[in-house]
Amino acid sequence: MSDFVPADPAAANLPGPTDPAGWLTLPDVAERLDLSISKVHQMIRDRELIAVRRDGVRRVPADLVANRTVLKHLPGVLNLLADAGYDDEEALRWLYEEDPTLAAGTPAATLAGDQAREVKRRAQALGF
Repeated sequence: MSDFVPADPAAANLPGPTDPAGWLTLPDVAERLDLSISKVHQMIRDRELIAVRRDGVRRVPADLVANRTVLKHLPGVLNLLADAGYDDEEALRWLYEEDPTLAAGTPAATLAGDQAREVKRRAQALGF
């Protein structure tokens, strides 16, 4: 399994600091979560997971799929961002934008810690 693909800021069309450290292809996500590839596609459609095209291939930020599960609060945040009008690229940018008021530095990193509810609150506020 080619588990981890280093991010290429030039291919990402995003500034370097807002790009994830690494990527997983959809088959790699399916293997990591022990799911079928069709279930991974369904998770993306249901906004339980985010995938964007990089180098013509749909990829998922590796740090959003931790310990054989999707981060607990990610689906809620993705739905809140979609409700606020964010497309997948904008949601990804928001998740990886540096925020010095968050202990982990970015909303994505914070979702894995104790301040995950604060990230949800901030995503909810974007809709108003």
